[in-house]
Amino acid sequence: MSRTLTKTRLTAALTVLALATGCGAADMTRQASPFANAQSARTVTLSVQSWVGAQSNEAVAQYLLEHELGYRVDTVQVDEVPAWDALSQGRVDAILEDWGHPEQEKRYVDDKKTITRGGDLGITGHIGWYVPAYFAEQHPDVTNWKNLNKYADRLRTAESGAKGQLLDGSPSYVTNDKALVDNLKLDYQVVFAGSEAAQITQIKQFAKERKPFLTYWYSPQWLFEKVPMTEVRLPAYKEGCDADPEKVACAYPHTPLQKYLNADFARSGGRAARFLKNFRWTTEDQNEVSLMIADDKLSAQGAAEKWVRSHESTWRPWIPS
Repeated sequence: MSRTLTKTRLTAALTVLALATGCGAADMTRQASPFANAQSARTVTLSVQSWVGAQSNEAVAQYLLEHELGYRVDTVQVDEVPAWDALSQGRVDAILEDWGHPEQEKRYVDDKKTITRGGDLGITGHIGWYVPAYFAEQHPDVTNWKNLNKYADRLRTAESGAKGQLLDGSPSYVTNDKALVDNLKLDYQVVFAGSEAAQITQIKQFAKERKPFLTYWYSPQWLFEKVPMTEVRLPAYKEGCDADPEKVACAYPHTPLQKYLNADFARSGGRAARFLKNFRWTTEDQNEVSLMIADDKLSAQGAAEKWVRSHESTWRPWIPS
């Protein structure tokens, strides 16, 4: 997944969140928030990722920080790995959804100790390869990777040339797909849509025309509600099988999604820091907000407010005394 652009006003930030369901924007980490590390000020700066599930986390956290705790919230949108640099340097105070970056975690959490763990988000993420359910029902064997070459001709596109197409989102996402195609000797070409939004548009078009497709996708993600998809079974994941990026020949792991806080903010951030550590919800909660933003076209602010009003029993325990 990927990220970009600083917005210093709540209205502008929420407008961007409502529109920016895609990835792949330029790295703007040097353009720090004017509120990051503000001394004695009731301000919080959140790193917001560009995929809509992460935007849902941020929108609800922002709404509650402002309306229940009285903080002013700023957001910085930035690619996944540079977000760790920004967090370490205090340009942002928190990352609310990380899909696993062990090198950065070792460097900043264990060695430099400039970042601290903020706990589980409460959601388990999983990346995989998917085909539309209607195609899997017609050809059940396509759900085993060993049979994918059998269907390469059916999955060709103008972008993939003589090979079948494996549709990815942005090159900045966590992806092993090029190595998997090579190491499993698959007759496929990885084609990057460029962003989550562009990938969704392509998937929806394929589904509208009832065409077969093979795509990199991930859960939780609201699109499963609109376009049912079936996962293709890759060779089983085992600890360490993805240690060498060039030799990966196994499935993606199931990853409990994590939160991280700037270490100074974690110590001095008061109720805001405690709230972000307490923030923990379910896949169903996140998807409910994501659907309102991406499919119902509510603003992120509107979706967060609607969710907050109907789920007080969920969020009330997050509010520190």
